[in-house]
Amino acid sequence: MQQDLTQGSISKQLIGMAAFIGLGLLFQTLYFLIDLYFVGSVGPDALAGVGLAGVVFFLVMAAAQMVAVGSLSLIARAIGGKDFSQVDGVYRQSMLLSAGLSVLTLALGYGFGGLAIDALAADPATAAQGKAYLNGFLPALALMFPTGAMSAALRAAGVVRPTMLVQTGTVLLNAVLAPVLIAGWGSGVPLGAFGAGLASSIAAMAGFLGCVWLFGRVQTLMTAPLRLDRPHPAVLARIVGIGLPSAVEFLLMFVTMGVVYSVIRNFGSEAQAGFGVGSRVMQAIFLPAMAISFAVAPVAGQNFGAGLPDRVRRTVRDAALMSSALMACLTALCLWEARWLVAPFAPDPAVAEVAATYLRIVSLNFIGTGLIFTASGAFQALGDTRPALVGGVLRLIVFTSAAFWLSTQPWAKLEHLWWASAASALLQAVVALLFLRDQLKRKLAGLAPKGVVGG
Repeated sequence: MQQDLTQGSISKQLIGMAAFIGLGLLFQTLYFLIDLYFVGSVGPDALAGVGLAGVVFFLVMAAAQMVAVGSLSLIARAIGGKDFSQVDGVYRQSMLLSAGLSVLTLALGYGFGGLAIDALAADPATAAQGKAYLNGFLPALALMFPTGAMSAALRAAGVVRPTMLVQTGTVLLNAVLAPVLIAGWGSGVPLGAFGAGLASSIAAMAGFLGCVWLFGRVQTLMTAPLRLDRPHPAVLARIVGIGLPSAVEFLLMFVTMGVVYSVIRNFGSEAQAGFGVGSRVMQAIFLPAMAISFAVAPVAGQNFGAGLPDRVRRTVRDAALMSSALMACLTALCLWEARWLVAPFAPDPAVAEVAATYLRIVSLNFIGTGLIFTASGAFQALGDTRPALVGGVLRLIVFTSAAFWLSTQPWAKLEHLWWASAASALLQAVVALLFLRDQLKRKLAGLAPKGVVGG
């Protein structure tokens, strides 16, 4: 059932929610790691192609993030303020928006996705593998919208365990399907990169159906998960207004990934494959910090809606300390033996070397990235995600400028590009923390518990 996050120990709430959210994120990331593992046996071209098609994931995630962040922020604050009619109304509009974006994803993906991959691929073989994977993976991307909207609503209500259990099941299903569809185990019909995408899509459909079945059984504030109301422009505008900056922030990641693939294409498919492996492993490493930031939004959001400024501050402080400690340990692991982390997904020595070098260098900004995630969760709770966007834009400008300049220098190496990425992330962390301090000061000033007049 839904939880009241305005009472009890904040640290325990964060740890409890982050643990289940982290497991859910881990299982979500395992989709891609399982694909990389089995596709790696096909060859560097297939590995590079899957990594290249994965860039589209960031584009779709940007739009899905817009719906999830906007609706979670509004639902969590409405629950904290005991405005339960608004809870259901916001959820209906988020599902309506998700349905439209799902259709748009399929139309644009099948219509223009191949052209984008052709523009970025190092060679025709890599492009062919990337398009094959994308064709199988697009249904999974389309399902991210309704599944994400349901998960965000449940998270706003303090419910995280059921979605984690569903994601566990989908990953197990993907793990079973991947060798069958990619390598042809048992079937004798290997589908290669297309099979990798298809396995993820089948598992994503199972996850969507699982969320629909569980939704009304684990909380009582929102029922009939697939029922859509008529569009309410004011509510849609609020969802988009809060979520759009976060969406643009993810879109900037898409642009950054595209810049990297474009700049390193002259280094060959091994470089693109190595970056694809390294970036996917890095995403898995980021899971603890992401889980904590995802827990910050509902915990701080409900307390903000209930008018409890001290609990909001403690939520942000405790999350920042937890995230920094975890990311410091993961930084040490990457500096000690990054090759061990990428070895299962990069059997080719050249690909493994690129991936390990990338991971060692970018690990230096892991603590800063954890603080960025924490700040982002706090901005969602406070209902203003624009500061996160400002930091992301600044990072993009600095990194792309450095990347394109390095691409014109005859002495430049891949390592120089990774150093530019690490430096730009550190700059973003500093900007995010400055904005966070300002927002906490302004938005919490004079905030009083509901029903209490004055500060």
